[in-house]
Amino acid sequence: MSNQISIEIVATKILEIRKRKVMLDADLAQLYGVTTKRLNEQARRNKKRFPADFMYQLTREEVAILRSQFATSSWGGKRYLPYVFTQEGIAMLSSVLNSERAIQVNILIMRAFVKLRELLLNHKELTIKLEELEKKYENHDKKIQKIFEAIRQLMAPPEEPKRRIGFHT
Repeated sequence: MSNQISIEIVATKILEIRKRKVMLDADLAQLYGVTTKRLNEQARRNKKRFPADFMYQLTREEVAILRSQFATSSWGGKRYLPYVFTQEGIAMLSSVLNSERAIQVNILIMRAFVKLRELLLNHKELTIKLEELEKKYENHDKKIQKIFEAIRQLMAPPEEPKRRIGFHT
């Protein structure tokens, strides 16, 4: 590809919407080197290849949330609600956008999704291990406090015995 695109750049374009990892039509169009209009046009012409779990249009509320998350809007003054594509929808795009660049970009995007999935899995494993450690050591603070108390008692100077006042016979 003439314009090198890294997996890291692609990964920054992957969003989570409706509990699914997706990419915006405008971001995909930019990566593929086509207009957003052309990308969506190709998807609409091949509607059977893009069921609702492959591609869907965002609601106004979802767009508002996205815009509030980013300082600047990458969507400009568009008149339509953007579409998003899931990993499966992106894979299907390679069959409707038939160019060498589309093939190379698709490979890169699939690698980014895999890398992201691996990172999330590692993060989940780390979270589980941390929770196990917390459970294992949660009572240690109390036990350590008791040990310190016992040490302080041992280090305290002995109380002098009280003198008795009395007569000795």
